[in-house]
Amino acid sequence: MNRQLIRSYILLVAVAILLFTVPVAFTLTTQLRDDTKQSVLREAQTMALLLGNGDSTSCEALTKVARAYDDTVQATRTDRCAPDLPKPVADAALTRAVKDKKPTTDWGSAFVWGKHLTVTVPAEDDAAVRIVYSTSDMTKRLWQIWGFRAGLAVLVLAAAAAIGAIAARRITAPLRELNGMAAKFSDGDLTARSQVTGPPETQTLARTLNQGAERLDTLVASQRIFVADASHQLRTPLTALRLSLDNIADGTDDDFVREDVEQATAEVVRMSRLVNGLLVLARAEAKVTAAEPLSLRDIVDERLAVWRPAADERGVTIALMGGWGVDGRLLVLASPGHLDQVLDNVLSNALEVSPDGGTITVRAQSRGDEMELTVADEGPGMSDAEKSRAFDRFWRGQGLTGRSGSGLGLAVVKQLVTDDGGTVTLADAPGGGLCVRITLRAAQRGA
Repeated sequence: MNRQLIRSYILLVAVAILLFTVPVAFTLTTQLRDDTKQSVLREAQTMALLLGNGDSTSCEALTKVARAYDDTVQATRTDRCAPDLPKPVADAALTRAVKDKKPTTDWGSAFVWGKHLTVTVPAEDDAAVRIVYSTSDMTKRLWQIWGFRAGLAVLVLAAAAAIGAIAARRITAPLRELNGMAAKFSDGDLTARSQVTGPPETQTLARTLNQGAERLDTLVASQRIFVADASHQLRTPLTALRLSLDNIADGTDDDFVREDVEQATAEVVRMSRLVNGLLVLARAEAKVTAAEPLSLRDIVDERLAVWRPAADERGVTIALMGGWGVDGRLLVLASPGHLDQVLDNVLSNALEVSPDGGTITVRAQSRGDEMELTVADEGPGMSDAEKSRAFDRFWRGQGLTGRSGSGLGLAVVKQLVTDDGGTVTLADAPGGGLCVRITLRAAQRGA
């Protein structure tokens, strides 16, 4: 928008220059042409009178005036006066001047003028005087007239561009403020507000956006509070229900009753996972913690120690590969607890889909200002359509153990990683399976 305003301002100034400066230049050019013509014509008429008189005084005066023109004065019938003057070439202009007794003027070119201005004036006794006037001085003056105005126009346009840039920045400052607010808003910062500045129209727009943002922030906050409270309140009855089911299972010998109790217990466990996932999402969306430098290797070692016993029961190997830096202590910027939950969800999904005797590979790699953590399994993997929906809430893929998940695992992973300024993507693992690629911001030593 700034460029458009500057171009419009320059175009307006350029039009003003064309409307006022160019006509003035044309007027000055016409005036120079007319003044020169009248001056040369007067001189030629004076010489014609002197030639017509024919007395000694007139002839002497004619000779002096002719010398001032550097041999550019020509005359017919110089036998009785000024015999040294050259005779003009007989042409249509000379014939017309002698016949009609009227002066003739020839600029030598239809455009502005040529190299010479030829003025022919009739004298008495069918005589005539012709002055061939060089226009070189007029041409220099013409370049001065147009060159000065061209240079002035360039300076004015440059000044207009500078003033236009300043004016455009002042005009668009409120719009940039609104755009900055919109950018923060799109990134999830619902507390972003715009200053009410600028012309009345932008002030009205800023107030409307601020009011809409305030209302939306209130609604989203209310929703988060509701989800968090509901999830928290549901945990207690679900825990009590699971204990009751365990007691029923321990107190009965009926296989059918025990089977029904086990199915109910599995559903209670799944519902508990769903409630816990909703609570994690609510806390993550609230952004109650700030990112800080954490040791990626320490967090990975801690979570792998927790998940290895479950993997060993199924004969699944969790392999920790190289790429951890010189001292093995890569620092990343993450909120405390976020990366733990991310690894728990990713390792849980990988273990669920891994076949017995399979391998889960965990690898980290430094990429400049970013750290990349990958977790690859040897499961069935995902199609492109499944990958596009994998981060949707409550979407569940078909693993080897069935649809036992809550459908919130990868949604929680994406929310937590995004809140810490990172990204998470899904790709095919080498040799088959799924590779979860997590990118986090690297932290400097001593940060």
